[in-house]
Amino acid sequence: MDTSDFAFFLEQYHQALDEIINGRPELYQSLYSRSDDATLANPFAPFGPVSRGCAQVSETIARAAANYTCGRVLGFENFSTVLTPELGYFVEVERFEATVRGRDEASVLALRVTTILRRENAVWKVVHRQADPITVPRSAASLLGE
Repeated sequence: MDTSDFAFFLEQYHQALDEIINGRPELYQSLYSRSDDATLANPFAPFGPVSRGCAQVSETIARAAANYTCGRVLGFENFSTVLTPELGYFVEVERFEATVRGRDEASVLALRVTTILRRENAVWKVVHRQADPITVPRSAASLLGE
């Protein structure tokens, strides 16, 4: 199976993180599916539920980008990538530094991310992204805020 188009997609996807942590949502939005079943569950836009459908996802991405400035990608750690001719997913830890609006100093952040892709009109598009800040072992009690 030829995966050269996936390699190009992944390069763009990683570039989109740099864009969003610098307040620019457009590249990230362009990589997302325009379908009603697209979903986004992600701490970039804190305190919000899962977004569903093109309009909600696009608005959530824009709201997220508005929270970040002066960002710098530190790297990506890939744990798994699975591709079929029509669907795929990858699991990574994204590491970056950014200034969160309302703060004076940049913070180093890491997210555990699962991204699901689908070919739409012969182009890979994101149909789901789930991210959370759990990148090291935690106790069950941590779920309770203890």
